[in-house]
Amino acid sequence: MSERIWIMGASDGIGAALAREWARRGARLVLSARSHDKLTALAAEIGGAEVLACDVADRGSLEDAARQIKAGGQLDRAITLAALYDPGKVMQIDPDRAAQIVTVNLTGCFNFARAAEPLLKQGGQLALTGSVAGYIGLPQGQIYSATKAGVINLAESLRVELAPAVDVRLICPGFVVTQLTQQNDFDMPALMQPDDAASAILKGLDGRGFEVHFPRRLTLPLKLLRALPYPLALLLTKRLVT
Repeated sequence: MSERIWIMGASDGIGAALAREWARRGARLVLSARSHDKLTALAAEIGGAEVLACDVADRGSLEDAARQIKAGGQLDRAITLAALYDPGKVMQIDPDRAAQIVTVNLTGCFNFARAAEPLLKQGGQLALTGSVAGYIGLPQGQIYSATKAGVINLAESLRVELAPAVDVRLICPGFVVTQLTQQNDFDMPALMQPDDAASAILKGLDGRGFEVHFPRRLTLPLKLLRALPYPLALLLTKRLVT
């Protein structure tokens, strides 16, 4: 029987690319994001899907969506890619905008995990999306990077707490062409297209590893930087300040 998969953040970017790829594989999809119109258009493009507009920052809307999903049976996988981004230095961002980013990126992952976990079959997969930006604090990382560090930590905790009933996975992409990265005014190394990112994610989620990270020519140096003692790591990151 084909997999039933809930994708949060499916309206564009990597989420939409994942929906297209899973649809080609014959999966039964539940598409969610805040934009009902975009989801409806995507569902029509891929030959049909269940559309449930909701917001990870709104627990009530997630609970309503979960009730509707439950009526259709258990899920094989649930993945959230919903995020906000606002580039710049930490002390320059508007505090209200910073709070909104924390609510969507970090608390939103927590909200989604709570809503999705009871819907998953035994051994079903729950995937949270962090970022290589969460590996270590970098200049211009702002609150976005801090929230992604929190998501990484959250996924690590859930991996242990929910096993073996739930197969928790962490996705840490590098730079991908999306509406978020289009805001950047700096060179983005190893920039990827959403379709390529989706292929990397599907390959990783079909494997056995906890973390799916890509492209490795970017992620591995950052992992090494994170592993260095603080005096050396901070000396190196200081050179990136403009």
